[in-house]
Amino acid sequence: MRSIVCMKAVPSTTEVRMDPKANTIVRDGRQSVANPFDTAALEVALAIKDELGGTVSVLSMGIPDTARLLRDAIARGATDALLLSDRAFAGADTLATSYALSLGIERLGGCDLLVCGKMAVDGDTAQIGPELGGLLGVPCVTSVTEVLVADDKHLVVCHDTDEGSEVVAVPLPAVITVTKDIATLRMSSITGVRAAAAAEVCVLDAAAAGADRSRCGLDGSPTQVVRSFVPERTNEAHEVAGTPDEQATELLRVFEEVAR
Repeated sequence: MRSIVCMKAVPSTTEVRMDPKANTIVRDGRQSVANPFDTAALEVALAIKDELGGTVSVLSMGIPDTARLLRDAIARGATDALLLSDRAFAGADTLATSYALSLGIERLGGCDLLVCGKMAVDGDTAQIGPELGGLLGVPCVTSVTEVLVADDKHLVVCHDTDEGSEVVAVPLPAVITVTKDIATLRMSSITGVRAAAAAEVCVLDAAAAGADRSRCGLDGSPTQVVRSFVPERTNEAHEVAGTPDEQATELLRVFEEVAR
C-alpha cells in the first residue's frame, strides 16, 4: 500500500496574526506545529502500513521551516517527505493549495491512498481533501472516524454525516479525510530519530514542481478575504427588567442594535 499524508503547519497558539494588507495569515514558523487533524491522519496511514506493508510519504506546502515538521513525521515512521515552498504559493486559498499539492502528489509518483486531516485548526474549511479527490479523479470519503477494513483494493470505513454515522466501502485509489479523535500519533523511536536525522526532505519551488503560476498563490485564488478584524470586547452588562413581553421587546432591540 502506498499512502501519502498531507500535512500543514499551523500556529501553536490561539493567537493568529493577520497581514493587514493581504488579509492572509502570517506564517513565520516561529511557533508552528503540525495540524492536529493531520497528525491523526499520519497515524492512520502508519497503522495501515504496519498491517499491509508499503510506504507512507508526507507532503506539505509552506515556508522552509515546515521541513522540521516533516522530518518529525519521518522520525515517527513515515518513509519520505516532500515540501512545496515558494513565495509564488503564498496567500493561496484552498483551491490554489489543492492544485499545488496535486503537483506534489504527482511528483511523488501518485498513491493508492491519500489521507488528509478533516480540516486545519487555523482555517476550518475542510475543503482540501474533497478538492484533491476532484483534481485526482478519485472517490473521497470525509470525516472518517474509523478504518474497519483495509486491503490492497479497497477500504471499509465509518464516517460522520449530517444524519449520523455511516459505514461505506471505497475502492482504491481514494482520498479520505479523518477526524482528530480517530487516532493518537505514536511517539518517535530511536531508530526513527536516527532515520529522520539522516533523511533529506525534498523541497520544490514552483518552477521545479512544474506549476502554472496563474493557478498559485493569491493570483490563483478565486476566493480572498476582503476584511479581517479582531472583534471588540467589553465587560458592559445590560439588565433587562419588566414583564416577559417587555423583556422580549427589549432583548430584540438590543440584538438589533448589536447587529448593526
